Amino acid sequence: MARKGRVTSRRARAKAAERKALAASAAPAMLADAPLISSRDRRRLERKSLIERVTGNGTISAAVMIAAAVAAVVCANTPAYEVLHEWFSRPVSIAIGGWEFSLTFELFVNDFLMAIFFLLVGIELKYEMAVGELRRPRQALLPMLAAVGGVVVPACIYGFVNRGGAVYGWAIPMATDIAFALGVLSLLGDRVPPAIKVFFSTLAIADDLLAIGAIAIFYGHAPSLPWLAAAAAVTACLAGLNRLRYFRLAPYMALGLVLWFCLFQSGVHATLAGVILAFTIPARSDIDAGSLVGWLATKLPELDDRFDDEAHILGQHDFTHAVTRVERVMHRVTPPLQRLEHNIATPVNFIILPVFAFVNAQVRLVGVDLAALALDPVAVGVYAGMLLGKPAGIFGVTFLLVKTGIAELPSGVGWRHIAGVGILGGIGFTMSILIAGLAFTQIPAELLAAKTAILAGSVSSAAIGLAYMARACRPGAASR
Repeated sequence: MARKGRVTSRRARAKAAERKALAASAAPAMLADAPLISSRDRRRLERKSLIERVTGNGTISAAVMIAAAVAAVVCANTPAYEVLHEWFSRPVSIAIGGWEFSLTFELFVNDFLMAIFFLLVGIELKYEMAVGELRRPRQALLPMLAAVGGVVVPACIYGFVNRGGAVYGWAIPMATDIAFALGVLSLLGDRVPPAIKVFFSTLAIADDLLAIGAIAIFYGHAPSLPWLAAAAAVTACLAGLNRLRYFRLAPYMALGLVLWFCLFQSGVHATLAGVILAFTIPARSDIDAGSLVGWLATKLPELDDRFDDEAHILGQHDFTHAVTRVERVMHRVTPPLQRLEHNIATPVNFIILPVFAFVNAQVRLVGVDLAALALDPVAVGVYAGMLLGKPAGIFGVTFLLVKTGIAELPSGVGWRHIAGVGILGGIGFTMSILIAGLAFTQIPAELLAAKTAILAGSVSSAAIGLAYMARACRPGAASR
């Protein structure tokens, strides 16, 4: 999440982008009435702000990922497929003395780059637990349990269709891509009640947690205990840094890289290193924010006394040294977790996820019997799980909890909205394709069926969900 994607991110991604865009739009406004910079620099800052608003737009990032997936399908059905497939499978090795480490490009994308995506997902999870909906368990109870329904029912549908067959892919239809889903929902603008977006975002966060758990427990290889012990030791070091209130990011990033390598060697899916790393990075500032304004008030006269408006800035050493001290303090106000989120959100949304989509959406249909593919139990199970299981699970659990008095619908949210959320919950891409690759690594035919169904199910859920929500959210629609 699902800070869907969100990491997009899922809420990967949507809320982080919203905060980033807000900060970007505020920067020129703060300087508009102050003669701090030249007009040329102000225009440059405004251009940068525009770029940040674009990269912070969840709908645009979702569109880029969709474009990458479409390009992948097109390339897969042209002569370029063989060249791309050979290039994706080509190993790249790093050798130091007698030690050698090798990864194909596809593994690099799916295991290493996606660990950075999981890092963003973990940041969003921690953000929600610290200041978001997950810090209020009672309010989060309804969407979190609805997410459980949205996981269990699709998995059961898949398992029933594939009983006695490729049942190992049961987790494929359970994941919601919050980046796509919120991107579709954003097309309706202000017609969507804010409470629906909160409900959907919280549901996606819980969905992310369940998908991460499924990957960790069911889709790793036989674990290597020595490498798991090494990963545990690195995790303890990360937790120790947090406990010692160490707020620089560099040691966390270095240890996170070591943690990824240990998990990769252990047989546990290495992308989980991103989530573990996120939960060990400090979410607090090492500056007492309550005292910051008073401290700045004492520094302003000092800066004014040391500034000589007749001297060149290079010669005002006392002034620049005093400003540097203020800069260092101000830099430390932002929590490391938030700084890291700001640094990786755009690369994840506009580089990592599109590359992942292009590499993994290579659905080659040339020479394939389309009728047989459509009737393949894996394709039927995935498609039915996404298009039918998701809305049935989300709506069914929500209805049960509300009617039994365990929970109540948020203010301004009606059953028509919950039904729409259930339909949009069937938009699964990032996590679903990742799980499909883990489930059917050695079975190309089943992997093709799963990927085809994921694409078809996501497009169907998006189209039906958008049409339904446009009707459900129109003015004058019944409230219940």
